[in-house]
Amino acid sequence: MAVVKARDQDITLLARLLRAEAEGEGEKGMMLVGNVGINRIRANCSDFKGIRTIPQMVYQPHAFEAIIHGYFYQKARDRERRLARRAVNGERQWPAKFSLWYFRPQGDCPSTWYGQPLVARYRKHCFYQPTAETCENIYNTF
Repeated sequence: MAVVKARDQDITLLARLLRAEAEGEGEKGMMLVGNVGINRIRANCSDFKGIRTIPQMVYQPHAFEAIIHGYFYQKARDRERRLARRAVNGERQWPAKFSLWYFRPQGDCPSTWYGQPLVARYRKHCFYQPTAETCENIYNTF
């Protein structure tokens, strides 16, 4: 059962984001990007208040490097669509299980990002999750 509403075109949009942001990180890396996106829709806190749909999340200004720098042009493939559906259906994987942010630094992961603590690094991306005090919704179970 989906944890956010998603039409077929929303799944395709999320799948394109997964490919653009993390294709080089493999399936798990793309799944982690999907987790962060779905978390942003569910969280309703911090920079993500009022984000309720996949298009709002994907096109939120300054949210994703792939959108900002033009990497968001490739079509979604079946592999990315399957991963997007898994994320929409609530599958979460560590270190993005509760993360709202990730980024790819030149070197080591900073200990905080937007004031939130580092969870871990997966390949080239660092993942950060809010504290329960700043964003309790992210820790609610589905």
